[in-house]
Amino acid sequence: MSEAGLAIITTIIVFQFIATQFIAVIMLSTAISDEVYNRTLGVLMTTPINSFQIVMGKLFSKLLQLILLLSVSLPLLAIVRVFGGVPWDYVLSSLCITLTAVIFAGSLSLYFSIKARQAYAVILRTLFSLGVLYLFIPMTLLLLCSGSGSQIMLFPILALPNPLFAMQFNTITMMSPRAVGGMFCFPWPIHCVVMLGASALLIAWSVKIVRKVALRQATGQLDPVTKHKRSRKQKNLSLKTTEPLGQPGLIRPVKGSPVVWKELRAPFIQGGRKKGVIGLIMAVVALLVTYALCVRDNSLDSDVAHTMYTLVFVIIGLIANTVLSATTITSEKETRSWPILLATSMDDWQILIGKAVGVFRRCLPIWLLLAGHLLLFISVRYIHPIAAVHLAMLVAWIMVFLSGSGLYFSARLKRTTSAVVANFALALVLWAVIPLLLGLVTAISDDGDVLEAYVSTNPVVQAVVIMNGAGGSRNAETDISSLDYEWPRSGRDRNNIWPTTTFLLITMLIYMSMGLLFALRAKCRFRRNIF
Repeated sequence: MSEAGLAIITTIIVFQFIATQFIAVIMLSTAISDEVYNRTLGVLMTTPINSFQIVMGKLFSKLLQLILLLSVSLPLLAIVRVFGGVPWDYVLSSLCITLTAVIFAGSLSLYFSIKARQAYAVILRTLFSLGVLYLFIPMTLLLLCSGSGSQIMLFPILALPNPLFAMQFNTITMMSPRAVGGMFCFPWPIHCVVMLGASALLIAWSVKIVRKVALRQATGQLDPVTKHKRSRKQKNLSLKTTEPLGQPGLIRPVKGSPVVWKELRAPFIQGGRKKGVIGLIMAVVALLVTYALCVRDNSLDSDVAHTMYTLVFVIIGLIANTVLSATTITSEKETRSWPILLATSMDDWQILIGKAVGVFRRCLPIWLLLAGHLLLFISVRYIHPIAAVHLAMLVAWIMVFLSGSGLYFSARLKRTTSAVVANFALALVLWAVIPLLLGLVTAISDDGDVLEAYVSTNPVVQAVVIMNGAGGSRNAETDISSLDYEWPRSGRDRNNIWPTTTFLLITMLIYMSMGLLFALRAKCRFRRNIF
């Protein structure tokens, strides 16, 4: 019973820690942008409400439901704790770490919502910033300090502003206090204070910006970005005055399908091509820096290093595909252009294919980074070439399935936030909630065949298995028939190359069929509840 209580409590706490931060980011992605672009923020400033009350009201009105969810789970955790195996301090400290992480993630999403109009842009910016703060910077510092005795002492320092490290240390300390007791003692209350202080700084900066934007709207002034765009447009028009009448001027002709043409010109990063190129260059430079650090530690030829790189690319691709596919139709509904699109001579299939092509194109830069990583290290014999085939199958069904489900939820729901939450919920239920429930049942019944078979269809598990079997210089020089894949399923005969390829092919066909079914249902929903 103590083992069952430990499994139940850690499962609920970890799920809450991850899910509540995602939900907070999504729910606050349009907190201020709706008021800014509906021209109601300036009206609010004419009332006795000040900018601080606006920001705090927007923040905690969205986070209230999440706080209530955490509060409701506390009695359940207290009851399960009676089984033994889990101290009361771990339950309280984990909830406090989760709560401060949710407040910081929500504050960051609210800050980005002031300047970005599209919800997907806010969500992607926030998740990217959290990934840099929580993963990229700490891991880079740890790689820089590898090989020295200061690496162990650096962990508690990095955990102070990092909820991921804090939750990990808190769980490890609870499970094996003797293993970490002699190395360091993590003060989780100080971590909570640091996170609340960072949230307070973000809120203060957001209050300052909101006040400027609101006063500018109330007085009828233009913001600097709009002024710059209008001045550039007037300058371009002045340069075109020498053209004879009848010339198209700044109007660009539409070639091919209008929906595809429009979607292909929608930028992945808001701000134009210049910001997109700068963002791509920064991503490549950061990737090269990590390569250099791995070369210094002589770890770039190991399967663990390439597994981590592949895992990062796959998770980023999953998030981008989940968000972007769920915003394709709801963005048209929110701008009132969806009825106009349906009133054109294009049929539903043309609209559906155009939206799907747009999703594939926007997610293409992330998958190109994964392809570049594979091609680079296949050429230097650090990855076996069969990994490219297996990962291509994995990426194909991820894109088709998540694009189809995102199109369905985007066609069925009216708000972008609701569609993104629904698409995230589908992914979490399939690849997190169901395995966790099966794991709890397995911990009690000791029958793990169903769990192992289901977990093998998880995209993250498949990416790890593929790179563990084909990554590293040792595997790259092995004959293809001698490669060994460690699947969660039992039986060594299932770990060879041909059973692995067959299983990946079957998984791809199943998920692609589900994605195409979602897309077909989305097409059937196009002309229902269009307003």
